Amino acid sequence: MKLIEVTDRKTGKMFLDTARIIYRNDPVWVCPLDKHINNVFDPATNPYYKHGTATRWVLTGDNGSLIGRIAAFIDSNLANTYDQPTGGIGFFECIDDDQAAGMLFDTAREWLRARGMEAMDGPQNFGETDKYWGLLVDGFTHPSFEIAYNHPYYQGLFERYGFQTWYKMEGFHYDLTKPLDARFRKIAEWVAAKPGYEFRHFTWKEKDKFVADFAEVFNEAWASFKANFEPLEADYIKGVLKKSKVILDEEFIWLAYFEGKPIAIYLMFPDLNQILKHLNGKLDPLSLIKFLWLKKRKTMTRARGMLMGVIPKYQGLGIESAFILKLREAIKHKPHYKEVEFSWVGDFNPRMRKIFVSVGSVPVKNYITYRFLFDRTKEFKRYPIPDIK
Repeated sequence: MKLIEVTDRKTGKMFLDTARIIYRNDPVWVCPLDKHINNVFDPATNPYYKHGTATRWVLTGDNGSLIGRIAAFIDSNLANTYDQPTGGIGFFECIDDDQAAGMLFDTAREWLRARGMEAMDGPQNFGETDKYWGLLVDGFTHPSFEIAYNHPYYQGLFERYGFQTWYKMEGFHYDLTKPLDARFRKIAEWVAAKPGYEFRHFTWKEKDKFVADFAEVFNEAWASFKANFEPLEADYIKGVLKKSKVILDEEFIWLAYFEGKPIAIYLMFPDLNQILKHLNGKLDPLSLIKFLWLKKRKTMTRARGMLMGVIPKYQGLGIESAFILKLREAIKHKPHYKEVEFSWVGDFNPRMRKIFVSVGSVPVKNYITYRFLFDRTKEFKRYPIPDIK
């Protein structure tokens, strides 16, 4: 077996092709767009390079065949906030072979150790946590856009190497074909009708106002929860909306206001994976025509709930239930949508888990984010779980 660092277009293509080979007989897997994966490792498109670094390798067999890949990265804003300097690994793919996996893990570990790291977390993304994060260990059904999917045997590769559970996550499913529970509807209608409250969905006509309000809520809500929080800039949001315009539905993005002040946000996108499944990672002119044709045929019947946030002062007041009510009302004239898959919720965030359950969603997928301590004699400490009743 031979490890090759990704340094040019040829080796970059090998990195992409490795996944296609590993999953070639898996009917569930959806190949991400090559462009999206390349963007993660492009300093010109990934803002995390402003405070971090990353590299990649591919692993070939004795006959030159592609049998594995891995990426390692360091986010300097985060690395030194733990008990020991900690880097990350991700985009791991491998045949079912402990020796092959061990070579990949060893290479990433030594690269991180040489740069002062004493542990590695993974699998994770060199970027936001709502993309390519965690190892799927249960619920090997359709993966939503940019949500982790892998072969079941990967869990054994990680755990036999010595990775330990850093935290667990759940993915939630919401069935749009089932009627709202009568009690839930009553509560949601009461919240939505409270004096001073207003719920509005995004419109392109008022894009600038909505973007500014969205950023205001996001920054206030997440600053109180997320360590080393980086404020979200309006220009970044505008860029995301612009790139997503071809699939974005105005009635899938909601903001809540109290006496004119933005207090909560809900963001959802049609699940692009239902189209990408037919494109094999490519977006050449022919694939683009196919993309538009599939979109017109309403191929996307599933949506991905990406985030829901409420600023601290207004948490616990049922804002989330009103969002679901408004979404259900909007979805009535979009009957081809049947379900929503919500992004993962960590076991360290029981409040958010309670919210997902309260709006009628059920956990259907389980993921693990692992940690590996380089000093094997050091005590392993799991990510703290708050004691919240």
